Amino acid sequence: MERQQWIELLQKLLLARGPGGQEDEVRQICAEALEGVCDELRVDPAGNLVGVIRAVAPAPPESAVKLMAHLDEIAMVVELVDADGTLQVTALGGAQPISFGACPVDILADEGSLPGVLSFGSMHNSGASQQGRDVLSGQVAWSDVHVVTRLSREALVARGVRPGSRVVLSQHWRQLFRVNDALAAHFMDDRAPLVALILAARQLAQRREALRQDVWFVCTTLEEESNAGAMYAAARLPGETTIAVEVGPVLEEYGTRLSAEPIINTGDQKGYYTRSVVQGLVAATEAAGVGSQVALLVDFASDASAVMSAGHCARGGCIAIPTENTHGYEVVLEAGIEACAATLVEFVLANPAAT
Repeated sequence: MERQQWIELLQKLLLARGPGGQEDEVRQICAEALEGVCDELRVDPAGNLVGVIRAVAPAPPESAVKLMAHLDEIAMVVELVDADGTLQVTALGGAQPISFGACPVDILADEGSLPGVLSFGSMHNSGASQQGRDVLSGQVAWSDVHVVTRLSREALVARGVRPGSRVVLSQHWRQLFRVNDALAAHFMDDRAPLVALILAARQLAQRREALRQDVWFVCTTLEEESNAGAMYAAARLPGETTIAVEVGPVLEEYGTRLSAEPIINTGDQKGYYTRSVVQGLVAATEAAGVGSQVALLVDFASDASAVMSAGHCARGGCIAIPTENTHGYEVVLEAGIEACAATLVEFVLANPAAT
C-alpha cells in the first residue's frame, strides 16, 4: 500500500466514530482493509475483529503471535437528560474536558446521530458559581460541562437518547491536518496503530514463505475502559505472545521525542513487559532500519499489559508510535506509522516464540 493510499485509509478511520461498546464504524473499515489479506477474518462475540495469516508449514498453536490494536476512542457518555434537553455527560475512557474543549459533538441515538455542542458556559462570568470559577481558572471538570441539544427531553428520549448513550466528537472536527512531515487529528489513538497493523498484515502476506508461526491480527474493543475485548480474545486465541500496538507519549520525563523511531515500552501501570519480547522488538527496529526509543511509560497501559496481568498470555510487549498531545489533538509522523509496521513484520519473521 502506497503512502497516499494508507493516508486515505487513516482519514476514513478518523471520520469513523468508535466509542467503547459502539466500534462498528471503525471495525467495518478495518475489515474491508484486511479482506483478502488474512487467511481467515471474523468478528468474535466480544466485537473484536480477528484475522490470521498462517505459516506455510504447520506450526504449534502455542507459537502463534497476537498483534493487537484497539478500535475504540476516548469519548463521553450521558449521565442525565435534563428537563430542558441539556445532557450531563462524563468521560468514557481517559477523556478530560480539555481533550475536546467547547466543540461540536455527535450524540449517538438508537437510530442515527443528533448534533450537539459541548459547552463550558460563558467565559464572561463573575465567578459567582463554582462552575464559573472553574471555567475562569481553567480547572474544568466533567461536572462543569454539559451538551446543548436544543431538543426537549421528550424528543431526545423518543430518539433513544438516555443515560448510557455515547457522545463523540463530531465528524465536523475529525479531518486530518498535515503539518509538513506530520499528520494531526483527534483519535490517532488508536487509528494510527490500526493503520500500522493493516500495513504489517499486507507486508507479511507478501513474505509468508519466511513465516514460521501463525500471526493473529486483533482489532480490539473497549481498550479505553477495561481492555475487555483484548482479554476475551487472548483467553481464546492460540499463542503465548501478545504485542500491543499503541500511540506513545512524547515527554521529557520519558526521554521520548516526536520522531519515526518507535517507542518500545518496557513497563506501565499494569506491570513490566517480558524482557525477551522487549529485546526482540528493539532488534526488529534495527532489522527494519528505523531505530528505537526504549522507555518506561509509568502513566500508561495497553491491551498487552492487561492481558499479561490477567494471566491470559505468557509473554507480552508494546510498541508505540511517538505521538504529541496524547488524548488531545494528536500529532504523529508519516514515517512513524510506516516504521511501526516495518518493525512488526521483522519481529514476527524473527520467530519470537523461539526465544
